[in-house]
Amino acid sequence: MPGDADIAALGAVLSERARSRILLALGDGRALPASVLASEAGVAASTASGHLARLVDAGLLDVTVQGRHRYYRLAGANVGELIEMLARLAPAAPVRSLRDDTRAHAVRAARTCYDHIAGRLGVAIMRSLIADGSVTGGDGRHDIDRARDDRLSARGRDVDYRLSEAGAARLERLGVPVGGTRALRYCVDWSEQAHHLSGAVGRGLADRLLELGWVKRADRSRALHVTPQGREGFAAEFAFAVP
Repeated sequence: MPGDADIAALGAVLSERARSRILLALGDGRALPASVLASEAGVAASTASGHLARLVDAGLLDVTVQGRHRYYRLAGANVGELIEMLARLAPAAPVRSLRDDTRAHAVRAARTCYDHIAGRLGVAIMRSLIADGSVTGGDGRHDIDRARDDRLSARGRDVDYRLSEAGAARLERLGVPVGGTRALRYCVDWSEQAHHLSGAVGRGLADRLLELGWVKRADRSRALHVTPQGREGFAAEFAFAVP
């Protein structure tokens, strides 16, 4: 008969800095080759191979073989949520360079939370959809004193957000497929302590904004950069200015 959860076993996997860097590099849901992950972790390819095997064995990563290459990605949205939770609880990494400082600010400004948009940009989009009635059921805020099940860095449960008919039409015009979806999923953003859109609609919106070129992925980071075209698009479509 199985015993209680062995948190220490998972902690042992995550305690190695190189493995943590690999998980952060994969936090946007993409699949990356071992060579790129070795560079991100700052270790030799042979050392990275051992770390990747450990992460796969722990159920944190999936691996796909294509020809001579192996591509790794997070094993699911639950692993992405784990990364977000740990990012909230962990102390900030020391900033030793301008690059480190720029990356830290970029992650908070806009990032992927597995397959949808988080950070200030994700929260701003959610607030815009609420403000014009596209999304109903809540105000987008996380009230820690009144929250029942909601917690930072996790899927939300307290608020029954719904996509209105006008909101569905609005997103469809933008090119976001919503079909018959009306019930919406959301996450409680750890850096903004507010709600951002997740689930199928959140994923569809993120894919569409990348396709439109409004945002682009940062190299080896979960951060997203808003393009000049995106600044114009967000101002026109969502009525907010990206700083």
